[in-house]
Amino acid sequence: MIPPKATSTGNATQPPNVHDADPIPDAARVAIDAMLRTGDLFRYTTPENSPVALLEAEFAALLGSKYALAVSSCSAALFLSLKSLGLPRDARVLLPGFTFAAVPSSVVHADCIPVLCEVGDNYRVDMADFEAKLDGISAIIISHMRGHTSDMDAIMDLALARDIPVIEDAAHSLGTTWGGQNIGTIGRVGCFSFQSYKMINAGEGGILITDDADLVARAIIMSGAYEHNWKKHPVLHSAFAQWQNQLPLYNLRMSNLSAAVIRPQLPHLAARVKGGRTNHDYVAARLNASPYITVPGALPLEVRAPDSIQFNLVGLDDDDVLVFAAQAEARGVKVQVFGLSQDNARAFWNWQFMPEMPELPKTRAMLMRACDVRLPVRLTQDELDVIVDILTQAAAAAAGPVAAYGT
Repeated sequence: MIPPKATSTGNATQPPNVHDADPIPDAARVAIDAMLRTGDLFRYTTPENSPVALLEAEFAALLGSKYALAVSSCSAALFLSLKSLGLPRDARVLLPGFTFAAVPSSVVHADCIPVLCEVGDNYRVDMADFEAKLDGISAIIISHMRGHTSDMDAIMDLALARDIPVIEDAAHSLGTTWGGQNIGTIGRVGCFSFQSYKMINAGEGGILITDDADLVARAIIMSGAYEHNWKKHPVLHSAFAQWQNQLPLYNLRMSNLSAAVIRPQLPHLAARVKGGRTNHDYVAARLNASPYITVPGALPLEVRAPDSIQFNLVGLDDDDVLVFAAQAEARGVKVQVFGLSQDNARAFWNWQFMPEMPELPKTRAMLMRACDVRLPVRLTQDELDVIVDILTQAAAAAAGPVAAYGT
């Protein structure tokens, strides 16, 4: 598959297709063909070294973690992390008000209560509100939403002082570091996604990493390692023996087909991270030149791995923002305005399944002006320029004519 390129028609350059995922490396075909011949798709059919088991070992080594468990989705990883903590029913779990609906959903599925805290206009956790809501909290999920890392030093200091376990929702942050440490390895558990719009694409899939042998043993059993299949995991078997037949099975396993698609992409991660950061920073610098657009910068200890860009519209009312989105789409760039896109799964007020629905005025205000545009790593600088030109022209059109000085 050849990635689409910007094409010229007269003096106008057409925008690139930002919705297609990157092609899967050819190395995946060999492994998949072998499995199609044998029908060996179940991770536990092979006595050892199944594609899923190899992926777990490789991913743990890549991130610098002791253990990894590959599962059906990042949502499954979050759910299993919560269940493996042994939280009581109706335990309260604190998480940012800016995240994807699957995150509070995983809390509800784990028979816990999501508690939302405010998020600032830089898309990070509002630390004052976070600290104020820690009383009565049994666990914390930090969503590095769209790859934006909150102040993990402050978060971990507060959590450790209260002995509250932290789960990192790193679905958007594979390759991001905080103070030189890989995101996903700072809390008790890190959860990642292999859904199509992520750095590593398997269509669906997820993985959790941890250094906690007892926690991962519980997660492995509950993921669907029934009978003695847990013996095929390189974890302390004494931990498994304690939980044999004591835990329910949720059957959230990853198949060998998904692992075969993922593994050949891991060696490309560093290059994708570097290219994604270069593209993001180039677009951010150009967008920040517009009086109507601002792109929040990274925190001092954060080195991001973006494949999309988020920005805030400045000086525009709700109607103007809708005009901006329509103008951009008419020119060929689809913009998601988190708070104004109908039924957006990232706008907390749309989560009608929540047992408790707080009012988060800071988060709401941010979402009403926060925009999201994909920037696949494969895009060239010329293609990026086309996207930036469309966005800045659409913003200027939405703002309307600027009156001349003195009139």
